Amino acid sequence: MKILLVINPISGDSDKESLIHSIKQRTSSKIEIFRTTGKDDIKKIENLIATHDFERVLVAGGDGTIKLVAEAMEDQSLPVGILPAGSANGLAYDLELPIEQEAFINVALGDKKKEIDAIKINDQLCLHISDLGLNAELIREYEQGAFRGKFGYALQTIPTLFNTEGPHDFTIHANEKNIHRRGIMLAIANSKKFGTGAMVNASGKIDDGVFELLLFKKLDVFEVLKTLTKDAQLSPEFLEVIPTKKASIQTLKKVDFQIDGEYCKALQHVEAEILPKKISVFVR
Repeated sequence: MKILLVINPISGDSDKESLIHSIKQRTSSKIEIFRTTGKDDIKKIENLIATHDFERVLVAGGDGTIKLVAEAMEDQSLPVGILPAGSANGLAYDLELPIEQEAFINVALGDKKKEIDAIKINDQLCLHISDLGLNAELIREYEQGAFRGKFGYALQTIPTLFNTEGPHDFTIHANEKNIHRRGIMLAIANSKKFGTGAMVNASGKIDDGVFELLLFKKLDVFEVLKTLTKDAQLSPEFLEVIPTKKASIQTLKKVDFQIDGEYCKALQHVEAEILPKKISVFVR
């Protein structure tokens, strides 16, 4: 058995060498290690998969790294073992993977799998949550900052809130209706939680063939604090949820946009469509 281990060296603040050592201790399989550089990573992973007989792919990084690997496997069907090692690990939260290193390695090397949906957004895949507006602004500032991990996010939160470019005007076509809304953020969600663990989409399921548009209408500290509770019931004055399989989103001006924790760019138009049972992941 051969395993491809994809590592994002700069994700989060975890010790990747210790992780590699622990994986090697728990399997006798041959491991091919690929470290992302931000340059032609998808093409390089595609070539590795095409020229090797891998049984599975392990991904050490955050949601963005998992997304990158999923895009590289567009025409493949290798199952993915998630090793949560990002600044935010929203997909791992949603799949209820353990946070202890020994435990999540055991899951990634195990046999129990689950097929999950993806969302095709413009020309990219989304496995977790994408958004236009406030959160994308925060990720933009974080990526330009000097600090990684949750501390880096926290450091950028206050200045981003004070300097946000919102609210924004959104025109949404979904479920054969045109909807005009104004808000500080519009999320395209395939799951329940942000990478911080904040519960924003209580009815969301990662394998139900539907995604949700989440319109956050205003900044409300009390409602934001409620997202940190397990069974958060958010006010409709704060959040509007639109379940759909396909959506087209237009803005009056360019708005910052992110996919799975990776800043893309400011844009005015987004096309989103569900891709049911797109990828197989190991679960406990």
